[in-house]
Amino acid sequence: MATFAVIIAAAGKSSRFRDEHYKKPFAPLDNRAVWLHSVERFINRSDVKQVIVVISPDDRETFMAKFGANVAILGIDVVDGGAERSDSIANALEHVRADVDYIAVHDAARPCLAQEWIDRVFGAAEKTGAAILAIPVAGTLKRVGPGNTIESTVPRDRVWEAQTPQVFERSLLLKAYAGHGKTPATDDAELVQRCGHAVTVVTGSSLNLKITTREDLRLAAQALHALPKPKVLGPAHPFADDDLWR
Repeated sequence: MATFAVIIAAAGKSSRFRDEHYKKPFAPLDNRAVWLHSVERFINRSDVKQVIVVISPDDRETFMAKFGANVAILGIDVVDGGAERSDSIANALEHVRADVDYIAVHDAARPCLAQEWIDRVFGAAEKTGAAILAIPVAGTLKRVGPGNTIESTVPRDRVWEAQTPQVFERSLLLKAYAGHGKTPATDDAELVQRCGHAVTVVTGSSLNLKITTREDLRLAAQALHALPKPKVLGPAHPFADDDLWR
């Protein structure tokens, strides 16, 4: 069986979230922090051997004070991020175990993830070496210029909105990051494409939304309850006490 490490990206500034108390990965959602929902989707999978959460160095003291027990119980690694997202993922890659075959990168702010979607994108990555979740763009796209006036309508044929997780064969992602230099990239798939490797798109779901603003928390709460329910854990299971997740 192929093995996976999962990097959970939670080091962003959350500038559009506009909450004086929380950055979006740490905001409460359905009685748990957003990032814990994201970790939860992977932690009990038999093919996932390591979960790494990347946080801002500025958040480490507060994060460990509030979530240190969760970190210890779940057996996850916490790594300091960098100035840009690519710097954060590069830092995490240095801590990936040598015995894993594939590396998945997932946004901490995408807590509404179903196991069947993970199964599909993991399986596609095993076949092709690189795969991401994405959904076709459904709305009409407008390119807007100065003064908030429409310049043109953007054709949406073959246009998809990328999601996470994005999953890559280990050596391929390491190669992509080793050679990315200072040229910005919007996601990991773009870096892998620059290496000349095709990236497979796996159909995701609009429920796999990314929390950007506080209003998105309400949508995420509804989406969580629309997902397939996880298996009920017995009282002897170390994660059965829900307080451990809060």
